[in-house]
Amino acid sequence: MKAIEKLPEGYKEYYSINLQKDKKTAILVNALALGIAVIMAIVMSFNVSIFTIFDIENGFKDYIIRLVVFVLSIIAYLILHEAVHGIAMKICGTKKVKYGFTGLYAFAGSDDYYTKGAYIFIALAPIVLWGIVLTIINIFVPQSWFWVVYFIQIMNISGAAGDLFVTIKFSRFPNDILVKDLGVGMTVFSKE
Repeated sequence: MKAIEKLPEGYKEYYSINLQKDKKTAILVNALALGIAVIMAIVMSFNVSIFTIFDIENGFKDYIIRLVVFVLSIIAYLILHEAVHGIAMKICGTKKVKYGFTGLYAFAGSDDYYTKGAYIFIALAPIVLWGIVLTIINIFVPQSWFWVVYFIQIMNISGAAGDLFVTIKFSRFPNDILVKDLGVGMTVFSKE
């Protein structure tokens, strides 16, 4: 899995997507994210009541601490999610990763081209890593903290709807594809 700095000869554009400009796809991806979030919340609420997040049994101060930790965790998660994409790009051989925020999407991108396998690795790295880490944390936190962590897990899975979308879409493309991901927009090239 190596990053390629220059597009090899014989490759031409096969597919392009930009969630900032393609409103139909952006709506589809955001609807997918919302659907995942709702399903995860409903299913888990049968195991641990969602109302435990409002538990003030240990005092109002504990509730405020949970709320502050939750807000700070959301910000940290957004940064760490993109950092994992960047680390995955570096593992694939990218020398320079570009990070940014468009107002709607945070992103990690590069001027390099990635093989199909490398790109799927890059796209799924955060959802897998943070999915495991957050599940382990959720197992050990007290019940009053469960939903604080689980809401971050919901963000992890549902917030990766774009990553899941391109993974499924690109997995159906020819094996020789090369993906250039500049952030919220990407172009796929193929010989075929």
